[in-house]
Amino acid sequence: MYNRQLDTFIEVVHAGSFSKAAQNLYISPTAVIKQINLLESGLELQLFIRTHRGLILTEAGKSLYQDAKYMIQYSKDSLVRARNAMDQSENVIRIGTSLMTPSQFLIGLWPKIHEKYLDLKFQLVPFENTPENAREILKNLGQNIDIVAGVFEKDFLKQRECAALELSREPIRCAVSIHHRLADKEKLEMSDLFGENLMLIRRGWNSYVDLLRDDIWEHYPQIHVIDFNFYDMNVFNQCERDNYILMAIGNWENVHPLLKILPVEWEYKIPFGLLHSPNPSRQVQLFLNAVAQVMGLENK
Repeated sequence: MYNRQLDTFIEVVHAGSFSKAAQNLYISPTAVIKQINLLESGLELQLFIRTHRGLILTEAGKSLYQDAKYMIQYSKDSLVRARNAMDQSENVIRIGTSLMTPSQFLIGLWPKIHEKYLDLKFQLVPFENTPENAREILKNLGQNIDIVAGVFEKDFLKQRECAALELSREPIRCAVSIHHRLADKEKLEMSDLFGENLMLIRRGWNSYVDLLRDDIWEHYPQIHVIDFNFYDMNVFNQCERDNYILMAIGNWENVHPLLKILPVEWEYKIPFGLLHSPNPSRQVQLFLNAVAQVMGLENK
C-alpha cells in the first residue's frame, strides 16, 4: 500500500510549516522533519525548499502533492473492495457507486429482480470518482466491482474496454444554482442561455455532447462555452460558486444540494445504462437479463 509518510507530507503542505504540521499530527516537529527527510531520500526528490520564511514546494513537490491525494484515496478504496471480496458469495452483484454513478434506481428495481432470481444478492461498493479511479474500475469490471451505472457511447466503451446495457436515452439538461436567475423556470429556452457561461465537458468525451457543442458554436454564438475535463465535485462546486450553467442529466439531481437541474428545449439525449465487463460472469449476466426484463427492454 502507499507510504504513510505521504500523510505527513500532505499535512506539511496544508500547514505550511513543520511545527504547525506537528501540532496537527500530535507529534514532535523533529518527528515530522525526519519523516519528510526519509520520504525525500527514499524518492530521491527534493520536495521542499527550506527558507527562513518558511517552506516552499518545489515543482516535484507540487506534482507529488497532486498525485498523493489520489494514491492515498485509491489505496483506501482498494482495501475496502478487497475486504468486501473476502465476504461475498458467487451470487453477489457488486455495484460501484459514487456521486456520478447513481444506484438509487437499481435499488428501486431490486424487489422485482429478486422475484425472478431469488439467489441473487447485491452489494454497494463506494468509490471516489476521479479520472484515474474511473479508468481503472471500468477497465477491470468483474474483479472488485461488477456493475457501474452511467452515461456512455461506443468510443467511450472501446477506450475503457467495457460493455454496457443501455437502459434509456436521458435528455441532456442544465444545472444551475438555486440562486441563479433561471432557477425558477420550469424549462429553459435557448434564449435563456444567451450571455451565460455554459460548462460542457471537453470534446471527444462523448459524441452526443459534441453534437450539442457543435450546434451551439454554429448557431448560438451568444452562449459562452467553457470546457472542463472530468465530472467531479469540483465542477459542480464551480457551477454553484461562479453562477455558471452546467450540462447535466436528471440522474445527478442529488449530487449538489445547491444546484437545480432543469430541462432544456433542445432534443439532445445521451445513452445511460449499466457498464459491465465484456465477458460478464454467469451471475452478472443473470442480473443484466433480469434488469432488462423488469424494464421491458428485451423486445426493443
